[in-house]
Amino acid sequence: MYEAYWQLHQKPFEGAADPRFYYPGEPQQAAILKLRYAIENHRAAALLCGPSGTGKTLVGGMLRATLDPACSPVVQLVFPQMPTAELLGHLADAMEPNAAGGSATTRESIRRIERFLAENTEQGRHAVLLVDEAHLISQMDTFEALRLLLNFEVNGQPGLTLLLVGQTALLPMLERMPALEERLAVKSLLRPFSERETREYVAHRLQAAGATDTIFNQQAITALHRLTQGIPRRINRLCDLALLIGFAEERKSIGAEHLESVAQELVAVTPE
Repeated sequence: MYEAYWQLHQKPFEGAADPRFYYPGEPQQAAILKLRYAIENHRAAALLCGPSGTGKTLVGGMLRATLDPACSPVVQLVFPQMPTAELLGHLADAMEPNAAGGSATTRESIRRIERFLAENTEQGRHAVLLVDEAHLISQMDTFEALRLLLNFEVNGQPGLTLLLVGQTALLPMLERMPALEERLAVKSLLRPFSERETREYVAHRLQAAGATDTIFNQQAITALHRLTQGIPRRINRLCDLALLIGFAEERKSIGAEHLESVAQELVAVTPE
């Protein structure tokens, strides 16, 4: 709606995890480097953690795009709250998508997973199990089942790397499970952006969308960082709304007072 007015090719602050708008900040690049090391060196498990909205999904996508092709398949579990038996059956089906699925006992699912990992390793590949939203797992049996998958070894190395991705609530949960926590080869924490990183992040996304002129002035960036606390998802939401209202009001640029107004009227709305 507002792209032509601001001379953009597309919306720069869409919420989707689009790799074209990936900002290679220090915490993001450090996380990818450490997680690649763990996976490509066939470590048992690794952790990617951070507050809500800090870009864990996008970092996970960029990690998958940069992994050695031999690190396959990458099985992503996006709903880890299912009962343990269903979870193991789901993983078995995901690892062997062409195999006959359907109802199976826990023992049958485990045997399928073990057989697949052995064959996968013999073919020179290393599987990755990415568990998204791992902080939502409420049953310790689920964590224990995931840990036991790491016992499937071929030639002394695990047949897969378990990558746990979740919010910071996951950290104290793992502390209560030393048997799993000790298997984590690396831990990566995504923190909120500093003001400098917020400025670079906004500039990067605008440039990727085709911007050639400065749209947000320095005072706006300072206000943006304060209002969003450096959380990328909040930055995206506020900037998108500011561009929309700025277009409606025919503004030439976005200043601090405009961001303050947008945050007050459209972001911080509360029931009366």
